[in-house]
Amino acid sequence: MATIHTLESSESTNEGLVPPLENGDRLSRAEFERRYEAMPGLKKAELIEGEVHMPSPVRHRGHSHPHTRLVAWLANYESRTPGVEAGDNGSVRLDLDNEPQPDALLFIRPEHGGQAHLSDDDYIEGAPELVAEVASSSVSYDLGKKMNAYRRNGVREYLVWRVLDHQVDWYVNREGRFELLAPGADGILRSTVFPGLWLDPAALARGEKATVEAVFQQGLGSPEHAEFVRRLREGAQVQ
Repeated sequence: MATIHTLESSESTNEGLVPPLENGDRLSRAEFERRYEAMPGLKKAELIEGEVHMPSPVRHRGHSHPHTRLVAWLANYESRTPGVEAGDNGSVRLDLDNEPQPDALLFIRPEHGGQAHLSDDDYIEGAPELVAEVASSSVSYDLGKKMNAYRRNGVREYLVWRVLDHQVDWYVNREGRFELLAPGADGILRSTVFPGLWLDPAALARGEKATVEAVFQQGLGSPEHAEFVRRLREGAQVQ
């Protein structure tokens, strides 16, 4: 049974001793961060709806390799789109009960109207416009309480690559509800927030890298991406 910890109970321990994070602990966000920072060898832990989640070690084909491909996709978009930033496996302060560590994300910088910002201690605070997760054994988690936390806090697009199912789900937040993004007649998914961010989900799932890259380049060459870049360079508020 998970141990329930509170900030007050942690303060009653020996002075200077920081208890370790444990899967299932219920903590405040401040206490979660305190314990996480005291465990420099720990690579990933999340606070979702006030509960600590510490995933199992990840496999290469089931997570690590797909993760790398998602990050590269978003990083390449950033390199061609001034005013946006991509992130890999960074903690996000969504609210007082939720600090997820998404596999990848993309956000519009606040000076261009983005809804997230960087805190003085270098955390992302608020909801990034787009969050992406690789899900194999974590499907029920990524499409359950974590998805609800993202939705409730205003993440505008949520992409989940269900590796074992060979499926990519791309959700759009419409009036507080996540709805699946419909592909075009050509099967291509096109971001509603980041013009020119295009994805062939079937090619991604099949490992057809050349096709994924070709579709990505088509998106970057589209008129809507050029207009988005123009507005960003002029310092326009794009939201």
